[in-house]
Amino acid sequence: MTDATIEHPGAPGETLVIAQVPRISIQVFCETQDVAEVIRNASEDRRMTKAHVKVHMGGVAAAIEAFRSAPTPNLIIIESISDRARLIANLDILAEFCDPGTKVVVIGHENDIALYRALTARGVSDYLVTPLNVLPFIQHVSHLYNGPDAETLGRVIAVTGVKGGVGASNISHNLAWSLSKVLKHQTVVADLDLAFGTAGLDFNQDPPQGIAEAVFSPERVDSNLVDRLLSKCSETLSLLAAPATVDRPYDLPEGAFDPLLDVLRTTTPCTVLDLPHGWTAWTRHILTGADELVVVATPDLANLRNAKTLFDTLRAARPNDRPPKLVLNCVGVPKRPEISTAEFAKAIEVSPVAVIPFEPKLFGTAANNGQMLAEIEPGSKIVETIDNLARLVMGRTELQKTKKGVLGPLLERISRKKAG
Repeated sequence: MTDATIEHPGAPGETLVIAQVPRISIQVFCETQDVAEVIRNASEDRRMTKAHVKVHMGGVAAAIEAFRSAPTPNLIIIESISDRARLIANLDILAEFCDPGTKVVVIGHENDIALYRALTARGVSDYLVTPLNVLPFIQHVSHLYNGPDAETLGRVIAVTGVKGGVGASNISHNLAWSLSKVLKHQTVVADLDLAFGTAGLDFNQDPPQGIAEAVFSPERVDSNLVDRLLSKCSETLSLLAAPATVDRPYDLPEGAFDPLLDVLRTTTPCTVLDLPHGWTAWTRHILTGADELVVVATPDLANLRNAKTLFDTLRAARPNDRPPKLVLNCVGVPKRPEISTAEFAKAIEVSPVAVIPFEPKLFGTAANNGQMLAEIEPGSKIVETIDNLARLVMGRTELQKTKKGVLGPLLERISRKKAG
């Protein structure tokens, strides 16, 4: 990660090191034009080039309205000119809509230590006092993700099939699309099928460089190299493409992808790994170490046997994690004898989180056009199913009932108050 050394404002001769802000989404809700202008200027600084920043007016009230029915970003910044009681009351309401992992920073106009303590007790990450300057503001944001107490930013989601041809790559690519478009997470999809990967085709991209450069030169891997290798598919989605050539063997050591994944965890909120079907030291290593696993199968006997073997192995390797999420794909192929969903689930002791019907026209059109399913038929049930899978892998189940993100302590107190 590249650091920038700058002169500390107001302290001649002292230096301040600011690490680059990672690839996060930030939404800012201001009440004064002065603060809005500072943050707009900060968003154009080279240290924040990876971050996706949107500035709104209206303060915490506007934030509440914005997130009643929309996912919250990695970081919410709120400016308030209200008194302490009103600000805290509004944060009580905002807490009900904050997703897990969202951080909140409040900008105030009074140097009020009691307010600071009240906010931090509620899980607010920082309280900044105006006047606000560009570089100190960037330093505060950077420290949230690069400081010694910062939590790991990235979530790695590995997608694999229990058999070749079950559509795991297609699921992984559309899952990454949903994470970036529907949930608004900055997302990288990494095609780990170096010989035959199709992510470049599916996203209609043909980058000159890709993931192989990182795998075969691990000593060179840092955030700058990864940025150069990424191919931008949209504002919120980037691709690490596979070379898709067989001009060299890909007999990789167990930790071949570790340097790359270490960088992605610290710079990208969501990384979706498209794993090829196979069982090697490095695929086992990645499946064991990923934050979330999605296993794709079709409803026949060979898939059932392989799924049971894989689930049993991963349960033993990840005893403290939830089991992988099962997706049954291509269900309902005409004239094909199939194992029922209930029988499949009973045999492997895991119910599928998504059942995707056989729709050759939709999938074939998307593949031939280099588009995602949502671009071809945005209102289809299959797209809705994949959107729900995206919510599930990010822990956003029953949000209205269990949302306990950055303001979790506050929500617990609200629940106890209601119970009383």
